[in-house]
Amino acid sequence: MDRSDSAAGTGGGRATAARDRDDEGRARNARPRDGLGRPLPYGTAGVARQPEGVVRTPEETVTQAQALLDAGRPFHAHEVFEDAWKSGPTPERALWRALAQLAVGLTHAARGNARGGARLLRRGAAGAQEWAAGAGEDRPYAMDLAALSRWARGLADAVESSGAAVDARALAPRLR
Repeated sequence: MDRSDSAAGTGGGRATAARDRDDEGRARNARPRDGLGRPLPYGTAGVARQPEGVVRTPEETVTQAQALLDAGRPFHAHEVFEDAWKSGPTPERALWRALAQLAVGLTHAARGNARGGARLLRRGAAGAQEWAAGAGEDRPYAMDLAALSRWARGLADAVESSGAAVDARALAPRLR
């Protein structure tokens, strides 16, 4: 991806910079990212980004997401879950969306956004429980959804009461 510093046009009288685009012309932010997915200045060394749109088996999804969570990279785990959400079978999409919300909730909590982190953790916990109830399955792909929901609610309570950023690696959930 090439980045252009030229003005792309005006919007409401303000000049805006050209957007980063991928090879197919879709808008893509090419800025490097830190381990929590925060954009860094161009030219700064960041962590490797997860490729988007990868179709994985559920087993591969859970294994890769767990490795990223264990490494303290919940933003990247969220991207893995998001791929499963977008490419998986319709009956499982709500499951993968809930897991993506748990991972991005941990991301926000680690960034110091207690309110947003707690909200997403609770939303993901509720989504996982709703999916389990509707599917009649509480351990899909050997994941313990009840335990994940308890973890998420407990972390949501903790970040709301302290307001402090959390250590994503130390507090990463066990998916199985």
